[in-house]
Amino acid sequence: MAEERVLRRLAAILVADVVGYSRLMEADEVGTLAALKKRRNLILQPTVREYGGRIVKFLGDGVLIEFASAVNAVTAAIELQRKMSEANGDLPDQSRIVLRVGINLGDVIGEGADIYGEGVNIAARLETLAEPGGICISGKVLDEVRGKVDAAFEDAGQRQLKNIATPVRVYRVGTSASPMAPQSISPVANKPSIAILPLANLSGDPDQKYLSDGITEDIITELSRFKNLSVAARHASFQLGGKGVNPVLAAGNLGVNFVVDGSVRKTGERIRITVQLIDAGTGNHVWAERFDRETHDIFAMQDEVVSAIVATLEGHMMSTAVAQLRKKPTSSWTAYDFFLQGREVARRASDRAAAPFFDRAISIDPDFAQAHAMLAIAHLGSYWFDGQPSTLDEARLAAQRALELDSNDAIVQQASAMVALWLGQHERASMHFNRAVDLNPADAEIRADRAEAMRFAGQPEGALIEIDDALQRSKFPPHWFWWIRGGILIDLERYDEAVAALSNVPQKEYGAWLHLAAAHAQLGHLSEAARALGMARELQPDLSLRDVAAMNPYAHRETGDPLFNGLRKAGLAE
Repeated sequence: MAEERVLRRLAAILVADVVGYSRLMEADEVGTLAALKKRRNLILQPTVREYGGRIVKFLGDGVLIEFASAVNAVTAAIELQRKMSEANGDLPDQSRIVLRVGINLGDVIGEGADIYGEGVNIAARLETLAEPGGICISGKVLDEVRGKVDAAFEDAGQRQLKNIATPVRVYRVGTSASPMAPQSISPVANKPSIAILPLANLSGDPDQKYLSDGITEDIITELSRFKNLSVAARHASFQLGGKGVNPVLAAGNLGVNFVVDGSVRKTGERIRITVQLIDAGTGNHVWAERFDRETHDIFAMQDEVVSAIVATLEGHMMSTAVAQLRKKPTSSWTAYDFFLQGREVARRASDRAAAPFFDRAISIDPDFAQAHAMLAIAHLGSYWFDGQPSTLDEARLAAQRALELDSNDAIVQQASAMVALWLGQHERASMHFNRAVDLNPADAEIRADRAEAMRFAGQPEGALIEIDDALQRSKFPPHWFWWIRGGILIDLERYDEAVAALSNVPQKEYGAWLHLAAAHAQLGHLSEAARALGMARELQPDLSLRDVAAMNPYAHRETGDPLFNGLRKAGLAE
């Protein structure tokens, strides 16, 4: 028999999958199958035909579709998600059929009616990265559809996909994403990437470290506003930074092209910032500068540092945008100093311990929006501990004032989202979190908090993707990221994985101990569950299951049953 010739062709491959299919089937197998068949006949097949696609095969709860055009594939996906959303209409959350979609442009091998190959495998991996109701595409697809599809694209970074040798650039598609800025090409990535190492404190007073760390963090935040730059997350930079660190090695560990290091010295009412920009590829100093100012000019100094870095990397045109992008948070150096101290206390001790510092900042400058926002988060920290409605109301008022003062600040939007979440306003929380991410895409903390909001809204699959994205963005994430991941995995009834995630939280607060107790109990590890519950009770002696339910703002109480039932098994009283 003559050897058959392998037929290859370039195709746009779309893979779609039903979110939470097992849960839907368990709840109502007959109804779910009937609903899926109806959606295929009335929505999927007509949409694919309209845009010239071909359904290759159904994959249980998913589908593989081939298009000759990337533009048609993306347009069809957007239309498909729109129609699916409309069809869900007034259906209760537990009955909605929601899709994730991944699209890749690549070489495929045809075998009869079927297709396979790496191009298909990448599309399947992209589908798993999409949010529920969302679409993820590869960089190859973006190159084809840019300017041809009425949609916005958000850069989700370079991803190492499972069983795919070469990293793939991933983009999210949707009306809520930020439009793509023009891309610059660098030797390592599609746009310059940079890490800001913690500026050394040369003030001669170790207690002044909060100042150098605070200025570093603000420079990271300001650079993150530029969509043409990829900025390493704060936690990754601070983990690798420190006295004697080799900037080139740090850049390699963080996967960036450039690194900034330097120092801060405060003497009386004067402050000096010295910074240098290093090319990680060559180790050469691209630029260095020293800035001396009075303390009341600190924000102008930070703007100069940001402008110089941007001008060096992206050209003078972008540097002129700094003044337009940044609204000065306060005109008072003293207020800013208290704000930085509060932020440091919040990170190193607890949110609630930071409240007096933010109060002092606000007493000096009542229009300091970020201080009001951080005070709201500090009040939330107290509420998580005492459970008093009056404390939650204080958080609400502080967040409301922050929003009135500056709705275009990421911290303000984050605080508003968190308060809305604990008030049970899930749609409003989602809106504020999405806005916060748009304002500061590089902030992994905002994405981690958004993951928790998705969990409580009854979207654990999407929440897991979001927290994993936050973890991937920060090579050295805060411990509470793992706490959130553990809670999500409990909701998904993946208890072994939950225990593993929670083991990454070395100093557990009572809530983390409760999650660990529930996961162990659900696995039948009753002695470990009892020990974890005992640790939680040491921190909160009067704890009851009713308290736990009140402090976990699930939109639908039954979503939290894996947690609550686990705690019952562990011995927590009603």
